[in-house]
Amino acid sequence: MLGTMADAHASPLGAVTLVTGPAEFLSERAVAQALLDVQAVEPGADTATVPADSLTAGGLAELTSPSLFAAATVVVIRGVEHLPEPCHSALLAHAAAPAPETAVVLVHGGGQKGKALLDQLRRLPAVREIRSEVPKPWKLPAFVTAEVRQHGGSISDEAAAFLVDAVGADLRALAGAAAQLVSDFAPQRLTVALVRRYFDGRAEVKSFDIAAAALGGDCTQALEQLRWATGNAVAPVLVTSAFASGLRSLGRLASAPRNLSEAELARHVGTPPFRLRTLRNQLRGWTPQGLRDALLAVARADLEVKGGAGDPDYAMERMVLAVTDAHRR
Repeated sequence: MLGTMADAHASPLGAVTLVTGPAEFLSERAVAQALLDVQAVEPGADTATVPADSLTAGGLAELTSPSLFAAATVVVIRGVEHLPEPCHSALLAHAAAPAPETAVVLVHGGGQKGKALLDQLRRLPAVREIRSEVPKPWKLPAFVTAEVRQHGGSISDEAAAFLVDAVGADLRALAGAAAQLVSDFAPQRLTVALVRRYFDGRAEVKSFDIAAAALGGDCTQALEQLRWATGNAVAPVLVTSAFASGLRSLGRLASAPRNLSEAELARHVGTPPFRLRTLRNQLRGWTPQGLRDALLAVARADLEVKGGAGDPDYAMERMVLAVTDAHRR
């Protein structure tokens, strides 16, 4: 689960919230929620946001002291990994016995820098941690599903995966798209057909449609989709990338150990578990030699569309024909 808390407190005041991890969007969301929690308890709370590398021990003590002008104070310290060494003791002392009128939010961008300080903070009872880890690619559809539910909607697994293909891995863009779709279509359950209304013209979607048709052995459909793409100026490199991605997934599935569970197999392949059925269906039409031939054809086309051929459109058509021919063989 993304953004899980290690501990919970009845009030955000008299506590330290530690936000750790490289997913900037999730970190921003956690900080915003911490501020809302304080405002819900003390609407007039003062808020101060400071970069950690600008602090001194005295300045930190001043920031975390009770305010003369407000009932509560919130201090957000960003980039804790860059906190000067002389400030560590002061921060740990505050975190060990936070002032009851103060809430402190510490933001650490992940990585090893400042890890010793993090470890000490994590051991303190008043510190709660929210982790903002970047989700693995196969977990992105689950992120979309959670976003849709948060806005009061529902979405099918296939539609969530389609949205990821359309928008990409940027969490902010995925969250925005999920919110927009729920706003426009709720209370309908979001299906691939509904999501496609918004994203069918996206280059990434068309590229994966072309690859899916070719990997399934449907040459006619793949060429029709390809001609739409070339007529609408879809970058050829997106098409070759989609083919390479699909073939790599089939190759990993074909070479996977036989004793893996569904979850383990999904991680090995690098895909959401519900997509395994589609990949298995596609794999039935392939031999190991056919996969090798197809990968070589895609690699050749990728080189050609990046400058090695005079006609990228012809290179992509030849790739589709070679891949579907490898599938038949």
